[in-house]
Amino acid sequence: MLHKLGADAVGMSTVHEVIVARHAGMRCFALSLISNQAVMDYDSQEKANHEEVLETGRQRAGQLEKLVTIMVERLEHNNNDSS
Repeated sequence: MLHKLGADAVGMSTVHEVIVARHAGMRCFALSLISNQAVMDYDSQEKANHEEVLETGRQRAGQLEKLVTIMVERLEHNNNDSS
């Protein structure tokens, strides 16, 4: 259904976490890693696999760490320039 509505990816908890954080007055930035492809055919022998999710996380951890580090450095730099 979501694919037919135009969705390319579906998150599991980010929206809920941001709603609660915003309610608490926090500023938010969300970042998600797409870790596996959904099984779209109910008759398929292929099943969702948690190990695949964990492996993708392990493979991309270094890249995500680098990305977040650069983003935080730039945010800090921008905040220091505006004070």
